[in-house]
Amino acid sequence: MFLLEVCGVAKNHAGGSYASTISFEIPKGQKLAIAGETGSGKTTLLKMMAGLMEPSTGSVHFNGTRILMPSEQLIPGHPKIAFLSQHFELRNNYRVEELLDMARKIPAARANHIYQICRIEHLLARKTNQISGGEKQRIVLAQLLTTEPSLLLLDEPFSNLDKIHKQIMQDVIADIATHFDTTCVLVSHDAADLLPWANRMLLIKEGAVIRDDAPATIFYAPQNEYEAKLLGACNCIPVSMFSRIQQLITDANTDQQLYIRPSQLLLEKPTGKGLQGIVTGVLFMGSHYMVHLQIDGLVLEVSAFEPGITLGETYSVRLRDNAQYHLL
Repeated sequence: MFLLEVCGVAKNHAGGSYASTISFEIPKGQKLAIAGETGSGKTTLLKMMAGLMEPSTGSVHFNGTRILMPSEQLIPGHPKIAFLSQHFELRNNYRVEELLDMARKIPAARANHIYQICRIEHLLARKTNQISGGEKQRIVLAQLLTTEPSLLLLDEPFSNLDKIHKQIMQDVIADIATHFDTTCVLVSHDAADLLPWANRMLLIKEGAVIRDDAPATIFYAPQNEYEAKLLGACNCIPVSMFSRIQQLITDANTDQQLYIRPSQLLLEKPTGKGLQGIVTGVLFMGSHYMVHLQIDGLVLEVSAFEPGITLGETYSVRLRDNAQYHLL
């Protein structure tokens, strides 16, 4: 039996018919990521999974039992499903430990362990008006965890955080999966938040699931440009429009589309190998440089790790050893 089953759900906010429905299952213990462009329906799907929003059609089942929708119960939601919204709130004029004590359904010792995991022990004696937004978010997360949920749904948990608090939150979410018997679903529009964490990924577009696979598989073998660009920079090249790419990808046919990530290409001084082009852009990305190399009418994006690349210079590009790419 699956922990959660989403059975043909759709939500049409304007009424009328819906273009498609969504169905999938989540086994216990899975770390599921849901990605999609802004407005694709990620948050709506998550709320329907939590029983906080009524679908226009379909149903959601938890441990084999249909989750009651808001119209069927006084307080929406399911007691074993926790939902961390982007729009969390804490009551004013309370100490943090007072709020946590009101919410928790477990012994104090176990709750203290959760507070350590959420990195909030040093905040317990403070008033709620004395803490930052990132700290408030971790307190709300701790509140949810002290109710012992079996499923934790996280809606864009990094979207409003600075780099320091984002890293703390990432560490907290990673530790939750390690220390607790809690299945997690994480929604984000930023692939960098999802790829290191998830063991399964759903891609959403216009309210429909268009891909369900392992993150690395989707990353290196996208099925279209939307999938490719959603997860980061990617060279999407119609072979028929740039037949010289066959010098690099010898198994490419002119009726195929090539998808290759910038990290799978090697930039070097002209050696007589690969394709030669002119550097038209150099962007410092922190861990690497993103180089734009113009070859005839094509501009390739190539990751480079050495400084000193100059605009207007000629470079060669070739595949890295064991490079991964996808032809479709």
